Amino acid sequence: MRQLWGQERVITGNRQTSWAFADAFVAEDDALRWARDRSREAGLRSVSPGTGAALRLLAATADAKAVAEIGTGTGVSGIHLLHGMRPDGVLTTVDPEPDRQAFARQAFRAAGFAGNRARFIPGRALDVLPRLADGGYDLVFCDGDPTESLDYLAESLRLLRPGGLVCFEGVFADGRTVDSAAQPVEVLRVRELLRCVRESPALESALLPVGDGLLCAVRR
Repeated sequence: MRQLWGQERVITGNRQTSWAFADAFVAEDDALRWARDRSREAGLRSVSPGTGAALRLLAATADAKAVAEIGTGTGVSGIHLLHGMRPDGVLTTVDPEPDRQAFARQAFRAAGFAGNRARFIPGRALDVLPRLADGGYDLVFCDGDPTESLDYLAESLRLLRPGGLVCFEGVFADGRTVDSAAQPVEVLRVRELLRCVRESPALESALLPVGDGLLCAVRR
């Protein structure tokens, strides 16, 4: 029987199984697995395969030539972004830990990217971002300190061209964002970020249920 417009379809499958299937939909290669191993050894949580695939898709959709990344980690998200970017695109990636960036350099090289495809800048994001060019970026990916999220947003709006994308990783905060119990300051800042992005007339936004939540917005 044909479903009538406006009626909610009954969900008969296991939602967790479906999410796991979606997260593993895009296979990852040896370079990405190597970068993930280094991330685990360093006690970091890298973006999930599903989040990486979404970033790759968004970079390709934007035909991105210039991307800024807050939080290099060991290069997992950077590899996905570079795969989605134009062949002549350059990823500018910022991280306070040069040792992590050294792992990312190795991972990018193992993934087949030339050295001139990435610009590594060590330092605190809010010290580095003001030095980057106004309107010079097609996409900004934020995976840094959640307490600085609103500052990242302000800098991203300055950095992005009209039609450019800003993305924030980890906005579900392991389920704490929607938990009514008392939450630490980093979760409260994420809630402020979500509200600010959703209500901003300068942005068209969506919250993607991949990984630990990917908040995406297009600058009008």
